[in-house]
Amino acid sequence: MELYNKDTFSDDILPVVIVGNGPSGICLSYLLSGYTPYLSPDGFHPNPILHNKLTKNPHLSLFDQDLEYLCEGVEGRSSNPVAVLFDALLLPDGDFGVDCASPLIWRHEPERATPHLVLGKGPPGGAWHAMEGSMLTLSLANWMELPGLKLKDWMRDKRRNLRNDRATPAEIASYYQHYVTKMGLEKSFACGTTVTSVSRVSLKSGRSIWKIQGLQRRANADEEHEVPFSVYAENVVLATGTHDIPARLGIDGENLPYVCHSFWELEAAISSGRLDRASEPVLIVGAGLTAADAVLAAHHLNTPVYHAFRRPVSDPALIFNQLPKLLYPEYHKVHQMMSQQQHKNGETVENLSNQLLSSPADGTNSYTCYPGYLSFPKHRVAAFKPDGKCVLEGEGGQQTVLQVSMALVLIGAHPNLSFLPEHGRDLALDSEEPISCRRNPMDVDPYTYESIKEGGLYAMGPLVGENFVRFLKGGALAIACDIARKQSTKRQSATENCITSLMNIQLTNCTLEA
Repeated sequence: MELYNKDTFSDDILPVVIVGNGPSGICLSYLLSGYTPYLSPDGFHPNPILHNKLTKNPHLSLFDQDLEYLCEGVEGRSSNPVAVLFDALLLPDGDFGVDCASPLIWRHEPERATPHLVLGKGPPGGAWHAMEGSMLTLSLANWMELPGLKLKDWMRDKRRNLRNDRATPAEIASYYQHYVTKMGLEKSFACGTTVTSVSRVSLKSGRSIWKIQGLQRRANADEEHEVPFSVYAENVVLATGTHDIPARLGIDGENLPYVCHSFWELEAAISSGRLDRASEPVLIVGAGLTAADAVLAAHHLNTPVYHAFRRPVSDPALIFNQLPKLLYPEYHKVHQMMSQQQHKNGETVENLSNQLLSSPADGTNSYTCYPGYLSFPKHRVAAFKPDGKCVLEGEGGQQTVLQVSMALVLIGAHPNLSFLPEHGRDLALDSEEPISCRRNPMDVDPYTYESIKEGGLYAMGPLVGENFVRFLKGGALAIACDIARKQSTKRQSATENCITSLMNIQLTNCTLEA
């Protein structure tokens, strides 16, 4: 869809504009396009309390019911109640790995559709198109799917097989792109767009709406260029994710050429041959899943790895301590490496480049359970030096200097909300700090996902603390229900105004006749 620059206000004010075309934006577009969930006539939910509530009004869609009432008594792994509710309805007993049928059926009711526009920088699927293509996703495959199209069925049609019930990011990205086409959502998607401003403007009537401005890439026969656009909306939904800006340590030397902040830079170094088994060790900073992926990639290449992170290996908050071993053997392996191959304060650090990386452990030194790897728990990076030396600082301030060929700082990312005033800080729980998925999400109503501080502005997905696709779908439900309520109120108000006008005309006519 091509967008254009509207210099003046027009009657073409959209009810909803969604910024972000990843799984959050796609799922919300599906619900706004008239796809409506009902309790199936033979639907059953294993939670007796929830099942009893659903059967009280089986003729009503989920959009027409009290979400707060349905949420009561339903528990799950998300702190957002509607996310837990919708997950429980789409994937009953999903936490136990049980493939239990959903009690919901989906009906396409075009009369319920709300006109909307989805803006995204790339093709539908968002950041999934930029992720490494061969590694398996953290979530089980059915946790990644969107309503109305089973991922396993799509994989089967493509003659692809799931490994350990998990798919690769490349497969997931392709699934999301196909989903938009399959469900007929393409007409609402404008890809190749970069939003530069979202601001409130007032009409002559005094009514306040949103103005969304940006640039859209257009391709001619010879070249690609950017065209400015502006659209107007009653409501804006932020579904941008949090993969835009890598988090930084904020220390001396972090801008040196050998210090990187993304997994893809490691891949590029491997692909170009700049990094191989003969290289000086790589320092990987962080204890999340991206850091673990980097450890696996470097270890597979037989490149020596130093691995530094702030927490102790036994910390229950570490993601590795929350993952079932059987489902995630590769991450369990990294956790074992972190635990069994630790540097101890006071010991001399052996040069990992001197180890025989491809040979089995022979017991001749302390670092050969996993040759070429050494972890530094409860350490922080104090500085990066121009000569490739990294200074780590452990408990008690004791410092260790490591010689490396490359350093990867993989400690998370922040959303790019530069199109909002103050980068959206005023919308966060703590307006003194930048928005962060884990530490400082946007402050929203838990049952509508509308901003507490700015009416008509919604947020979903990582911006409200939901990192997993299985839970961000609840945000789409909450927003779709609230938008439907607003649209219904607007129509009712318009009808009442029309009736009032007709009555006034009739009264005027009666007066004239008298």
